[in-house]
Amino acid sequence: MTETTREAVQAYHRARFDGDVTAAAARLAGTFAFQSPLMSSGDARGHLDELAAFVGIVTGVQMISELYGDSEATLVYDVHTATPVGVQRTAEHFRLRDGKIESITLIFDATRWHPLMAAREQR
Repeated sequence: MTETTREAVQAYHRARFDGDVTAAAARLAGTFAFQSPLMSSGDARGHLDELAAFVGIVTGVQMISELYGDSEATLVYDVHTATPVGVQRTAEHFRLRDGKIESITLIFDATRWHPLMAAREQR
């Protein structure tokens, strides 16, 4: 089962940062939830709608660690962005059921993102 978890999470991670929303969506369960310090979504559509905008500012991803279990995984990586934030260290926890990702929890220090989010909301 750990290999199924690894395959699903790695495929989702690649698809997301390649901007392939269709391939990323294929890895998500019918019941899905996303949570981060800046936003949350109770379904896949809400999560995927925000994905394209985020990927548009990413200039690279440097993997630091990958940990896999039977129904969960944790990735730690640096996201390089074309924003004043620069590089954002990120931990991401996945829960899976039947080989599909049913929840993602993103963990990072959002302090440097608050001014960017405020400017975005004013538009």
